[in-house]
Amino acid sequence: MADTPAPNGAQAEDAPQLNALAQYAKDLSFENPNAPRSLAPQQDPPQINIQVNVNAKQLAESDFEVDLTLQGDAKTGNEVMFAFELTYSGVFRVRNIPQDQLHPVVMIECPRLLFPFARQIVADAVRGGGFPPLFIDPIDFVGLYRQKAMEAQQGVGQA
Repeated sequence: MADTPAPNGAQAEDAPQLNALAQYAKDLSFENPNAPRSLAPQQDPPQINIQVNVNAKQLAESDFEVDLTLQGDAKTGNEVMFAFELTYSGVFRVRNIPQDQLHPVVMIECPRLLFPFARQIVADAVRGGGFPPLFIDPIDFVGLYRQKAMEAQQGVGQA
């Protein structure tokens, strides 16, 4: 199987590779501070706020740990119905990726692979708290990456 040529005539060993070695919930918190009052039927739908953050650190030459953090809450007026924070992580092996493309692959493709699992954990935690499951909309990790890059560039220009 190792002798099978990859597309474009390249050897399979030289083909770009992204492998998930492990995935795990690193930190999970769910709060229902006003229960059971918050579980009563509400007149208006809650205001849902969600923040997303991605961090990565290199573990070895080709291995990276990527953290996808989802934080959020639901409020009616000033009262918190529920709040959550999840850091869902993975260890990824990245091979044969040009150096100039390595950072975008780690910061875009890795969290894109983690997101469906993190989304399900949040939905289950919210449902376990007595609410309908919260299914977070898909995240544009390319847009998030560009936004963070612009913020970093503006921060350097202001320093």
